[in-house]
Amino acid sequence: MKKTLLMLAAALLLTACGESEQQLKERAEELCKYIPDHELMEQSRDYMTEDFYNVLDTMFNRLPNHEAMDHEWLYYFVTGNGGTMADYTVEGVEMIDKSHAVATISVRQVWEDGSFDPESDIEEHKLYMEKVDGRWLMSDFDGHKADCIRHIAINREEQAVRQAISDYLVSEIGEQYQKGERCIPVLMMVHEDSLRVWGDFWVLWYNRAGDTLKCVSGGNHSGLMTLEKKDGVYKVLSFEQTVDGAGNDASARRIFGEHYDIYQNMHSNEQVREAVRREQLAEYVKQNSLPYRYYQDYGWPAVEL
Repeated sequence: MKKTLLMLAAALLLTACGESEQQLKERAEELCKYIPDHELMEQSRDYMTEDFYNVLDTMFNRLPNHEAMDHEWLYYFVTGNGGTMADYTVEGVEMIDKSHAVATISVRQVWEDGSFDPESDIEEHKLYMEKVDGRWLMSDFDGHKADCIRHIAINREEQAVRQAISDYLVSEIGEQYQKGERCIPVLMMVHEDSLRVWGDFWVLWYNRAGDTLKCVSGGNHSGLMTLEKKDGVYKVLSFEQTVDGAGNDASARRIFGEHYDIYQNMHSNEQVREAVRREQLAEYVKQNSLPYRYYQDYGWPAVEL
């Protein structure tokens, strides 16, 4: 009886909207083409509500490139990282009210030639729709909008901490070196605990030579940063550094404590350090709309960003 009443209510809503379930299913099938899959298509803007598109745009295009990749629920959405494409089938559409509906879609993975494994799983997903100015648009997918909003908030806090550390390294530590045109630190976080950050930090000065950032000075400064947050703004209060020379390892063990092995693995691995440096320089160039394509240390070949 209850199910019959729900079906009747849905039918009445469809009638009130002046659209049949078939019409809504066809629209949902059209919207499926714009579900993000490894990228957010620019044309998706015309098929999503403004707030949903803006949230996804922030995740895909405004945060560091690795953010979306680190969270497969976002970056891959439905297909996964296996060289397949999603084959969508709209099973039905449930009306919530006159301007909101939820489409149930089944997704099966197919290979690029259109073939599929008959034993492969078929997954069920929810595509949320909202009627805006007479057009049905995608307003959410599997509740990812809320996931994105939470992640963006966390990321903004993390970036605020990183910016405070960068500012400190530039203003307090960068002064110790021969200055260039730009001081761009490299931050490798070992551990974070509330307002304390253990890290392996590099302070590097660069000059511009055409499209290349040429390193002119810099060095390593590892240790424990203690910060405060006042009126929403982070500031470094103190920095306990490892000492140079014979006492370096002993001071590192004392400062990093139980995190020493992680620190040592980072600090002693040049490949990891250069990979992080390249990624952070590329992000710095992107965020500041700079014309650099390479960076170069004295006596070494230029590295493409």
